[in-house]
Amino acid sequence: MVFVGGGLGSMVRFGIAEVIAPLKSGFPAATFVANVISCCVLGFLLSYVLKVEVQPMLKLLFITGFCGGFSTFSTFTGETFFLLQNGNWPTAIIYILSSLMVCLFSLYLGFKIANFIG
Repeated sequence: MVFVGGGLGSMVRFGIAEVIAPLKSGFPAATFVANVISCCVLGFLLSYVLKVEVQPMLKLLFITGFCGGFSTFSTFTGETFFLLQNGNWPTAIIYILSSLMVCLFSLYLGFKIANFIG
């Protein structure tokens, strides 16, 4: 289940990267967008499983697999490293801070959406 979910999440992340790649802004927007959306989905799912009995295999499929394959901390870290290595400190700092703040808010938002719906 982790393998299948991870593959699906990775494919969605790749799709986002393909759509955003032509923008070429200098800011790692594709990873940022993928992580923000993934955090929102994760927040929704975490809220849902706290209220509803969910089969362990489905948790593995969606939470561990899909969200794990969709979000990408290693890519975030690599992109930040290269921004710093290339002397692009302002963009790196903006990327780090905005990723942390927006992803935390996105997880919270997903959690609240699930609470509102159910």
